Formats: sequence, C-alpha cells, structure tokens
Amino acid sequence: MKVRAVSIGLLALCSTAVVAEQAGTSPRLPPGMAPGYLALDAVPDSAALLPPAPAKGSGTEARDKAAAKAALAAHNTPRWTFATSDADLFGPKATGALSCAAGFEISPQTTPKLDKLLRRTIIDFGFSTYRAKQKFNRDRPFEMNKRPICTPDQDAMLRKDGSYPSGHSAIGFGWGLVLAGLVPERATQLVSRGRAFGESRRFCNVHWQSDVEEGRVVAAAVYARLQADAAYQADLAAVRDELAGPRQPPARDCAAEASALASG
Repeated sequence: MKVRAVSIGLLALCSTAVVAEQAGTSPRLPPGMAPGYLALDAVPDSAALLPPAPAKGSGTEARDKAAAKAALAAHNTPRWTFATSDADLFGPKATGALSCAAGFEISPQTTPKLDKLLRRTIIDFGFSTYRAKQKFNRDRPFEMNKRPICTPDQDAMLRKDGSYPSGHSAIGFGWGLVLAGLVPERATQLVSRGRAFGESRRFCNVHWQSDVEEGRVVAAAVYARLQADAAYQADLAAVRDELAGPRQPPARDCAAEASALASG
C-alpha cells in the first residue's frame, strides 16, 4: 500500500506541476516529499526533445511488442522480483537499489546526505517526462496484452498515466549518472544498474522498450542541466565529504542481484 500511495503522490505532483507551469504558479508538494532542484521552467522539455511515440504498425512498435512478449517469460522469476522492488521509488530502501553497483550501502541511515540528494532528484528526473507523457498519451503493454503487472494495486492509476517515456527509467538512469560522477571508479556498474532499473519496467509489463530507452535520453538532459544548478552542486560537495568517510558494505545479496539482472 505504501508503494501505491507514494507513486500516486508522484503522479499527482507531476500532473499538478504541468498545470502549475502553464499557469505560472508553483505546485504543492505532498507531505514528506522533498522538492526537486530545478525550477519548473528550467526542466528540459521532453515533448520537444523526444521523437513521437512509435506509430501503430511501425517497425519500432513491432520491436516493442517483441520485447514485451519476451519479458513476459520472466513472470515470477528472480528478475520479476527485482523489477517489483525497483518499482518502489519512495520507500526507505528505494535508494539502496544501486548499493551493489556502488559497492557500499546507500540508505537514510548509512549515507543520509546522498540519500537526500537522490530523493530530491526524483522530482527533477520524474517530472521531466511529463510533457511528453501528456502529449503522446501512449497505452501501456498490459492494456494491450492483458497480462499481470508486478504492482497490481497500481493498475487503475497507470492506465491514466501515459507510457511514453518511462519516468522510472529517467529516475533510475539519472541516479546511475549522479552516482557515477560521485564514485567514478564504479561508473560502469552504476550506469549499468541505472539502465537495469529502467528495464525493470519492461519486466513489470508496464512500459515498452522504447519508453524505457527514451526515458534515458530525458535523464541525460536533466543530468546535464543539474550541473549548472548551484544548490545541487553544493549538496554534491557535501555528499563527496560524506563518502570520503567509512562506507558500509551493501546489505543486499549482490550475487543474487547480479544473477537476476543478467537475465535482462
């Protein structure tokens, strides 16, 4: 229930933010949700950045359908389990998704400054996808194939939220980029895990392959824009100081994670 509540909070915030942007006002944040770094007018415009969602009958749509069909074979496998875990953006263990890739435990308790920074960027990376989502309003895979999703309690909510591009993919890949800048010696592992975080949405049967891919493009644009934000840079410096101290090893079973993610 908690995952559902906070996911609805993000969707409500992003939808409200689009309306607020058009009206020249500021959106209200749900209780407990940290604001992003970027002002609404500073967020890259995904509707202008991305090509249109794949047209019906196109080769890209055919590729998307083939990838969706292949992902369905992972239902109730370890990859499905990790995809379900990756769906949680706001729970206490959410930022820990990249702990194995980083080589140390990421959490509110062990890395509070890093955890806070990552949670703030959820709004920047997530909101960045919404102009395109609203413009293209693409149906999701489960609406067409009628197969299960890994968060069934979010079914009705997801039907009202455009599939293209994937906000989760933008957030996961964005986190990978942020962390790669902080822990450059683990850049390969971190960007790879950020990519897998987005691919989890395909295994959850809630996003098409092209949704996930274009989410990464949006993430790259937002990450580039964050480099010019003074508040982000100040927090980044504080996180570097935090990471210069002792680091705790990941609490997750990293071997099991690697095995599951190797399947896709």
